[in-house]
Amino acid sequence: MDIEQRIKELEEEIKRTQYNKATEKHILRLKARIAYLKRELEERRKRQKAQRGGKGIKKSGDATVSIIGPPSVGKSLLFNTLTNAKSDVADYAFTTLEVYPGILKHKGAEIQLLDMPGLIKGASLGKGRGREILSVARNSDLLLIMVDVFTVDYLDTILKELYNFGIRINQEPPNISIKKKDRGGIVIASTVPLSMDRESIATIVREFGYVNAELLIKEDITADRLMDFLAGNRAYIPAIFVVNKVDLAEDSLLKDIEKFLKGKDPVFISAKEKTGIEKLKDEIFKRAGLIRIYLKPQSGKIDFDAPLILKRGATIEEVCKALHRDFVKKFRYAMVWGKSVKFGGQHVGLDHVVEDEDIVRLVVRRA
Repeated sequence: MDIEQRIKELEEEIKRTQYNKATEKHILRLKARIAYLKRELEERRKRQKAQRGGKGIKKSGDATVSIIGPPSVGKSLLFNTLTNAKSDVADYAFTTLEVYPGILKHKGAEIQLLDMPGLIKGASLGKGRGREILSVARNSDLLLIMVDVFTVDYLDTILKELYNFGIRINQEPPNISIKKKDRGGIVIASTVPLSMDRESIATIVREFGYVNAELLIKEDITADRLMDFLAGNRAYIPAIFVVNKVDLAEDSLLKDIEKFLKGKDPVFISAKEKTGIEKLKDEIFKRAGLIRIYLKPQSGKIDFDAPLILKRGATIEEVCKALHRDFVKKFRYAMVWGKSVKFGGQHVGLDHVVEDEDIVRLVVRRA
């Protein structure tokens, strides 16, 4: 039977089944089977795309950021405001029919922005070039999820389409590990108290083809999080929620939107009037996980206009590699001034983790 047809049948069975204590395990098993089949379907689509020679957007710059949102909320106008590129702008839907790349230059970083067609309901099933749009988003370092003051309710649709395509925003991957065994059945160990019963956990694990395995769980897992882990094809991407056209909204409407988006920390902007743009740039730099490192030469001044851009969590070893491949071999120690050290000029090794705006001087062995 066709995988898509089997998924539909299982989804229909869930709808027909009344949820109660007696049917709870059965529904859980059906959901796990659907998650497993969706993984198989996604793998098949990837193979078909590879056979067709499908092309994607080439990533460039220090990070790649996709602008996601419904048609006509001002994505292209924001894109043009932020970058050195130009995308078609108009007041009607579906102006953008292709993916347009451009570069945002901010705090010494060059950040690739992608302006994409509007995302509509059913995108995860392929409507409106939705799968193409979501595939690009899936490979991004950060998402700008954009609505305007009149389409805030559409945010739920966007989040659902992202979720259905395997994109998990503002989440960390599940803290679980699994190891196949030759015998012993499903063995479950945990370092925290679990809300799910172990029988339910074992049921889900079996639906993904495991007969004998050891599972180590380090968080209070939910069924959905467990299935995400077992599917293994989820993308965990940070996101910024952006609300455009604040210049057209009364204060009372803005307050209602703030309440509706409570907990999402939205950035309110007007792409047309350029309101809130600098704050948005700062948020993009921060949420893309970028940091600036200033280099202190043995002689001469520090160039604060040309920082070295790295990812948060970078070490002195990565500083060395970014400058010259031989610096790691010749490394003696580094001197650091900034938030990552206890005092200015502290001597550190290759494994020292640097922080934003640290000043670094590398001391290497002479040839």
